[in-house]
Amino acid sequence: MSYLQLPYGTIKPGGSLANYSSDTGIGDLSFATAIWPYANRATRTYLGIAGYLISPTGSYSSQRAFNLGENRFRTDLQIGFQTPITKSVDGMIAVDTMWFGGNSQCAATCGLTSNGSLTQKPLTTTQLGPIYRINEIFTVGASYFYVAGGAVSINNNYQNYVVNTQRFLLSGQAHTPIGRFSLQYGRDMEIKNGYAQTRLLILRLAKEF
Repeated sequence: MSYLQLPYGTIKPGGSLANYSSDTGIGDLSFATAIWPYANRATRTYLGIAGYLISPTGSYSSQRAFNLGENRFRTDLQIGFQTPITKSVDGMIAVDTMWFGGNSQCAATCGLTSNGSLTQKPLTTTQLGPIYRINEIFTVGASYFYVAGGAVSINNNYQNYVVNTQRFLLSGQAHTPIGRFSLQYGRDMEIKNGYAQTRLLILRLAKEF
């Protein structure tokens, strides 16, 4: 299975960052493909591997601190396992690692007055949680995320900045003839480096081809 994803959204800094410019527009285009080395519909047990390529097509300005796009390529490899817990509830766990290309036009985001170079180490995310199957069309779920790694260097100078974030996400999915609609809501519970997401709302349509 393969799909393309082109997000549209808004970033609006708040609190002590409220004076920074917001951004509205499209995000970075993602291409993903997945395979299932093991898939047993009878027992609802699945092992999946997915690869992602994210291209720098999104809204970006080097003079803006917060952008929907990142102005760099990214790749991601994910492995996930799902198995039933009860008749209607499955358990899911997944681990993925993201690798980052460089951004040679990083000014405001990097705390610089002119363009500099940004490089970043791989970032690993672990997620787990239950999935409740309402019927053949609708499912809802809850996930816990732990994100770690991603140390950055600016102009080849290492920054003591390693991501360490815990997050929750509530989701609902509807499988329709048009495609798979999903609605997600979440927020960061604990963050040691970086900006906190106080509200995360995602509406997505995924269509196989």
